[in-house]
Amino acid sequence: MRNFSSVRRIVVKVGTNVLTREDAVDAEYIADLAAEIAEVRRAGREVCLVSSGAIGFGAGEIGVPGPVKDVVLRQACAAVGQPILMDEYRRAFARHSLPMAQVLLTREVLNHRSSYVKLRNAVEKLLELGVIPVFNENDSVATAEIGTAFGDNDQLSALIASKVDAELLILLSDVDAFYDRDPRRYRDAAPVASVEVVTDEMIAEAGRAGSIRGTGGMKTKLVAVRLAADGGCRVVLAHGREPRVISRVLAGEPIGTVFTPRRRLRNRSRWILHSEPQGTIYIDEGAFRAIRAHKSLLPSGITAVEGVFRAGEVVLVNDAAKLVSAFDSEELRALLGKHSSEFSEVLGPGDERTVIARPEDMVFFEEEG
Repeated sequence: MRNFSSVRRIVVKVGTNVLTREDAVDAEYIADLAAEIAEVRRAGREVCLVSSGAIGFGAGEIGVPGPVKDVVLRQACAAVGQPILMDEYRRAFARHSLPMAQVLLTREVLNHRSSYVKLRNAVEKLLELGVIPVFNENDSVATAEIGTAFGDNDQLSALIASKVDAELLILLSDVDAFYDRDPRRYRDAAPVASVEVVTDEMIAEAGRAGSIRGTGGMKTKLVAVRLAADGGCRVVLAHGREPRVISRVLAGEPIGTVFTPRRRLRNRSRWILHSEPQGTIYIDEGAFRAIRAHKSLLPSGITAVEGVFRAGEVVLVNDAAKLVSAFDSEELRALLGKHSSEFSEVLGPGDERTVIARPEDMVFFEEEG
């Protein structure tokens, strides 16, 4: 479980509370982090870094007291703080002759297949060139109100780990492990060395964020573990201020909590599963049994359509699966209640599309059995 000797690609996520000291950039910590990552690179491993801190650094720079909740103020603080954050990383990595690249993301970049593939190719090239990609959410433009925000960098790091086929995600936080009970409420709470399955109950019971600068909490970390697990990626949650924490995790020391993956989906399946659905289609029981048996989904099995989406976009199916629809929402609504013999009247002669063009265009939330 803690044998990481074969791991070649790692994503490291570091939170705001770890990066800051007294609401200011901790340049010494960033220097130590860069030195550790440089050592990992020299050992022949590839590292992607996901770094929080832009909003917190910006708030500290212009004297805004936390927590920063107003959307426009958060965007302004991010715009101020992002160059401060990147400048610290650039100088820290330069001491080890390591170039770094800033990669700012919004959710829509990962939702659309074409932009996702371009991003993946760019990251692959950066790693090939020996560059350290430093990811952060583009907080200056991403907002939850318009659906472009990830919400927290725990989730972002898990999505990146999934997209780049990382074998290990290390979450560096201000907590040292996952506990069997909330340690803030129960004195007898004990750290858990390993977790095989993150259950809904665990997520429901997880505490909320307690920091004035950060946005994450244990709940967000458990959700991130689930996302990473779909790519067969192990996750280690550890305290970011633990000396030489990355090197010691990779050496197999019993630091923090290790989470094991539940299944490994293909890259395209992961893109479908983690994309925001653009609509929902509801199908009858017979149609659902058919697609569970890997049979075609015909429009005649659809009972309702919600939302507006284009052909080729990801949609929900009965809140139990996601698929890439071969039809747009207008076409599907026009086909509701019609027999297959009537499809040509709507679609035109010779159009023999099914809703799922290929088997790999559909992913169920849970495996059978």
